Amino acid sequence: MRERYDIWVREFMDSWKELDYQRTLKTLDKNVLYYENPIDNPCKDFDEVINLWNVVADNQKNIEYKYEIISFNEELCIVNWQMKRTMTASNIRQEIDGIFQISINDKGKCTYFKQWRFTREV
Repeated sequence: MRERYDIWVREFMDSWKELDYQRTLKTLDKNVLYYENPIDNPCKDFDEVINLWNVVADNQKNIEYKYEIISFNEELCIVNWQMKRTMTASNIRQEIDGIFQISINDKGKCTYFKQWRFTREV
């Protein structure tokens, strides 16, 4: 099971790093329960998820990341991830430390996605 989660996280993060939002979207099930922010309601539909991701290539660059799978079972996986990126418009470098809570189905698609993150300028 760990390997399935590892494959998913690597594909999700690699596609983000390469600014290929269409590839990122392919890691998600069309009916994913997607929380961009843990205290907000989840996206109402997949079109809202698309709208979150289709701006990534325009607003960030120079992405570096690493991650560690903290805990997992058949139902969910907890991932701690760190990223450095440059915001395109301001050229400000950011550092992020975050947590993903994910569930994936038998097809390797994410059906539940919730993230917490802290971002600061470096």
